[in-house]
Amino acid sequence: MPKIAVIGATTWGITLASVLTRKEAGIRILARTEDEASRVRRSVFKASKLPNNFVLPLGIRVTADIKEAMHNVDAVILAVPSQSMRDNIKVVAPYIGKRTLIISAAKGLEMTSGKRMSQVIADETNKEHHSNICVLSGPNLAWEILAGRPAVTVIAAEKETRARRVVKMLTVPDFCAFTNTDVVGVELGGALKNIIALGAGVVDGLGYGDNTKAALMTRGLTE
Repeated sequence: MPKIAVIGATTWGITLASVLTRKEAGIRILARTEDEASRVRRSVFKASKLPNNFVLPLGIRVTADIKEAMHNVDAVILAVPSQSMRDNIKVVAPYIGKRTLIISAAKGLEMTSGKRMSQVIADETNKEHHSNICVLSGPNLAWEILAGRPAVTVIAAEKETRARRVVKMLTVPDFCAFTNTDVVGVELGGALKNIIALGAGVVDGLGYGDNTKAALMTRGLTE
């Protein structure tokens, strides 16, 4: 049974942890504080984007202790906001083993450097770990995944063998992961699609119609 640490008691982190319990994996979520950990254990979520009746699966252990969260894990998933990725990977890095898979589940670029999340992770980890860095990205809405509605995501890594290991950990009947070796394309696609989404909202607000929205989306895909 794989042991996996999810860094971040975020909506997305809790969603991924919940999916992983269906694979009978040993899941630990690292919360920022003991108070946050206590609330998550009791399924009390502030400003929650989770379903109203959502209850944290029993197979998930929530802790604020980094040593407990990272003890002997096979993979670590960083489900934190992109602008706090560097601070979080600095905390996690000393506990990463030679074979530990490092998975970024954050979309966006670091504002101060313009770097992608995999680059930020590489900055703060030993070079021997760089081949284990993977990124997770996809058209994924947390509440639909938790409701069991079919969804797909992509796992990208420079070495496909690493991506396949993550896919094996994640894939369940209603949440299917695929591999890709275009790390740059997957990360930029995950970040830049928000620009197109905002533009589509503006088109709706201006009442320009579906033709205009389709033009914006298709040209955005071309770019």
